[in-house]
Amino acid sequence: MKKYLTAALLLTAAVTLIPVFPACFYGKNVSAKDTGQVQPKEAEFSEDKSAKKAVCSDEPYKVLDTESGKVLEVPVRDYVIGAVCAEMPASFSEEALKAQAVAAHTYAERQRLREKASPTPELGGADFSNDTAVYQGFFTKEQARERFGEKFEESYGKISAAADEVLPYIITYDDAPIIAAFHSMSAGYTESAENVWGTPVDYLVEVDSRSDLTAPKFREEKKFSRDELKNALEAAFDGISLGEDMSEWIRINTTSDAGTVLSADVGGKSATGNDIRLALGLRSASFDVRTEGDTAVITTKGYGHGVGMSQYGANAMAEEGKSWRDIIAHYYPECTISVS
Repeated sequence: MKKYLTAALLLTAAVTLIPVFPACFYGKNVSAKDTGQVQPKEAEFSEDKSAKKAVCSDEPYKVLDTESGKVLEVPVRDYVIGAVCAEMPASFSEEALKAQAVAAHTYAERQRLREKASPTPELGGADFSNDTAVYQGFFTKEQARERFGEKFEESYGKISAAADEVLPYIITYDDAPIIAAFHSMSAGYTESAENVWGTPVDYLVEVDSRSDLTAPKFREEKKFSRDELKNALEAAFDGISLGEDMSEWIRINTTSDAGTVLSADVGGKSATGNDIRLALGLRSASFDVRTEGDTAVITTKGYGHGVGMSQYGANAMAEEGKSWRDIIAHYYPECTISVS
């Protein structure tokens, strides 16, 4: 068996992956995290014998509703449809929606297996909750109706049809459901799990996604006054020393081939690009910094953590005539599409 799962990783908390759509209209319709599952928990990187030779279950998923505290039983079909409603714009091409449905189903199956093997007390017997800061996004039909408004019938019907075509399928590696990470748009190449989360995963590696360069708001600027930047950095990084020269407050040292800032100096302390991203609320960890007088201008490329499937890249492939199978093979290399 390939040894792609190494020592457990200490992940940084709650990376903002793709905010709520349409308020933050890029790649996802909900969420304050970085991709469902999409930002793996530490346990995702440990050996998971319980998931080997996994076969999908037809049993409803158990979803903890964080508002009511009740555990809802949601049929597999309804869950997959609701996850796609929450995670990808209905305006995307059908083949991209299908790829998203397979990724969503894969995530749910992996999470269910993990909970059976090692239950999370806070879930109260559920497989996951509807807290999008922790788990994959999910809309009930009523929530989808509220989100889509007048376009509900058209949007929900389109997503339902896409999900129905791929419902039997999940993505596996070594016979286990994969860590089906995804993000809104890359910086031109997807990033490796090793560069973002510190642990290599054979199928979460850098792949070409240059179609993202033409995605809406691929490149964005965020400006900070001197006081705003100082306050944000000092709140996030203990013991830093910020001198008079604001241009020296953030110095980028190394970047990955995909563009992610791997190491930087913040006021004399070492930091990762993701540390800075979290501290400053940036769209991605692929960025550069310049100063204009007493204003710092940070330019980001892409949106999200950059690992796994780029949603805008998937849509671009679909518009070029590629199938959902092509999309999955591209963004999750060496993986298998398995029938439940």
